[in-house]
Amino acid sequence: MSITSGPDGTTNQPTIYHIRIQGHLGRQWAGRFEELSITLEDDGTTLLTGPVVDQAALHGILKRIRDLGITLISINSTGASPNNSPEIGSRDQPAG
Repeated sequence: MSITSGPDGTTNQPTIYHIRIQGHLGRQWAGRFEELSITLEDDGTTLLTGPVVDQAALHGILKRIRDLGITLISINSTGASPNNSPEIGSRDQPAG
């Protein structure tokens, strides 16, 4: 993952996003979101979490969600990634 400097000299780091979708994401679809951590929530939703380098990458993720016919519940950003690692934490193994 490359980190670039903006016109003002600041470093553009990936933003961490939390994307909540309806239902539990089955194993057969987990490969479509390999750059994100997948957490199956007790309320029946799935939380996709991870760094997204720019708006184009975010739109790519949202397009995959749309193309799979999954209902999007929410998208929240938590600011820049604390490190340059493309993965945050460990991935949970989805059931189903």
